[in-house]
Amino acid sequence: MQRREFLAGTLGTGAWAALGRRPHAWAASLPAVARIQFGYAALTWGGNDAVAIDEVATLGFRGIQLRASAVATWGSRPADLKALLAERKLALVALSSGVVLLDPAAEAENMALHLRHAQFLRDAGGTFLQVVDQRPVGRPATVDDYRRMGRLLSELGRRVADLGVRLSYHNHMGNLGQAPDEVARVLDSADPRFVRLQLDIAHWRQAAGDPAQAVRDYAGRMTFLHLKDLESPVPGRPPESFRFVELGRGKVDLQGVFAALEATRYEGWAVVELDRVPDPASTPLEAGYVAKRFLEGLGYTI
Repeated sequence: MQRREFLAGTLGTGAWAALGRRPHAWAASLPAVARIQFGYAALTWGGNDAVAIDEVATLGFRGIQLRASAVATWGSRPADLKALLAERKLALVALSSGVVLLDPAAEAENMALHLRHAQFLRDAGGTFLQVVDQRPVGRPATVDDYRRMGRLLSELGRRVADLGVRLSYHNHMGNLGQAPDEVARVLDSADPRFVRLQLDIAHWRQAAGDPAQAVRDYAGRMTFLHLKDLESPVPGRPPESFRFVELGRGKVDLQGVFAALEATRYEGWAVVELDRVPDPASTPLEAGYVAKRFLEGLGYTI
């Protein structure tokens, strides 16, 4: 009997739930079992982090990602945030720390900012410090830019590791690490012990990459994923336009991504992120329910 047939036939509902999945025809066809924990990013709430925490908990997600707005609110009292999240039964998966700057003149101040964020994250009980990189302004990126960014990320990663936090490097449109080959250049220049990829599947798709292949390629070097969908082009706008939309409403091959996660036996967080609600008549909570229903339709338990 094949392993997937054994799993499909013998795991009861409780066991599937423990693995982050429900028994489902789509899931039963996969060759391996991932252990995915699902979180949701507070970004959609536009800085209303207390509301985001309440509503992400209402949706039933297990974790949350916060931004620098949370530092503005709880910066001097991270223990209060930690207690609030515990009360809502939410893990603090990550804190978005912002941009790692290329400018040598800004290095010391920029490093100090990220280290302050890392200490806050640690004290609030969090795990991953998310950073993005910076594309040079007014000129093409050079080999030295990639090497410098790799060095900066490595140094930051080493120092936040000393604080008990893990650096999470986020691919992003408009940044140095935008296209897949650019991300590879940054990561090749960085110390793999301290710098790992936080794969955003919609940014990767918009940058002409295959997110499912990225899951396979970086299976041993990922911190966690951003789950999001992509509409491109936006109706009535130029061909290069894009916007992020609720899961299942765009062009990202989400089933392919999950198949790759299963095939590589991924264990970790997958955080749903939506920059803003596309429909002005809808709300962040309603968009969250769309994501929840989509994931449950694939056979996963939130």
